[in-house]
Amino acid sequence: MVGLAVLGCGRIGKLHARNVASHPRARLVKVFDVSSEAAAAVAGELGVQAAASVEEAIADPEVQGVLIASSTDTHVELIVAAVEAGKAVLCEKPIDLDLERAQACWRQIAPRRPRVMLGFNRRFDPSFRALAERLRSGEIGSPELLVITSRDPAPPPAQYLRRSGGLLRDMTIHDLDMARHLAGEIVEAHAAGANLVDPMIGALGDIDTCALTLRSRSGALVQITNSRHSAYGYDQRIEVFGARGMLLAGNQRQTSVELWSERHTAARDVVLHFFIERYRAAYAAEIDAFIAALESGAPMSPDFADGLAALELAQAAERSLATGQTVKLSAAR
Repeated sequence: MVGLAVLGCGRIGKLHARNVASHPRARLVKVFDVSSEAAAAVAGELGVQAAASVEEAIADPEVQGVLIASSTDTHVELIVAAVEAGKAVLCEKPIDLDLERAQACWRQIAPRRPRVMLGFNRRFDPSFRALAERLRSGEIGSPELLVITSRDPAPPPAQYLRRSGGLLRDMTIHDLDMARHLAGEIVEAHAAGANLVDPMIGALGDIDTCALTLRSRSGALVQITNSRHSAYGYDQRIEVFGARGMLLAGNQRQTSVELWSERHTAARDVVLHFFIERYRAAYAAEIDAFIAALESGAPMSPDFADGLAALELAQAAERSLATGQTVKLSAAR
């Protein structure tokens, strides 16, 4: 059994803790949160111990891996602490809001040959993963055009947005990782953004709507569209067009039932409304992949380098948004 500790008992940390506790080859050893009440609630629900400190959770000899689900501004510190204690790490995205700080983190831990996995859970979604596997098998030939759609049902609260790092580093970063995952390294980025959803978001200095055009090293083009508001639910789709056809992964619904009548054709359930519902299977598969890598010694994927690359892409998109110019990335050099 692989012993794991979860740091952070908020929405995502609680989900991770539940997935670890129910995994047949893992044991949830300890949980920790700066809110002792939050940690106690999760510990009580799952019948595990709430650590009194980060140090206690990480140092426990029964803990082989640490899941970091705390606020982004703590990620670097916790990654370093876990790696220096000889533990494997699964850290929620992003590594940090600042690319240079994330790069400095890698320089600090690299001599220890760390085993760090980044929480880009969408790679583990069954539909998206099947799409990626079929693309790599050559089923539609070389990819030429990719369209990645990601639209939230409603904006997060202002308290969250103030610390999120902005739409591109908080929300779009998932799509930037998927763009790299499917199309290969990205060499150019051009971004356009607007405030069309909530004036509060603009007042915070952020955008709520964006369209990105990326060019991969292979020449394939990627279009990403994001919005903080989708009236019909959590809109998550990927389309890949290639020389011999197209692969399409569409939205998820509660059922596959359709209504055909004199007033409607192909009327279906609304799409799932929350990211935890939509990606429930992906989060479970992500934990399973982390545990399997710990058991076998296989490389972690997505790894720290993937986290750095996605953050660099988000930063390039922000620069493009500010200047109106296409930005070339280090992958182009």
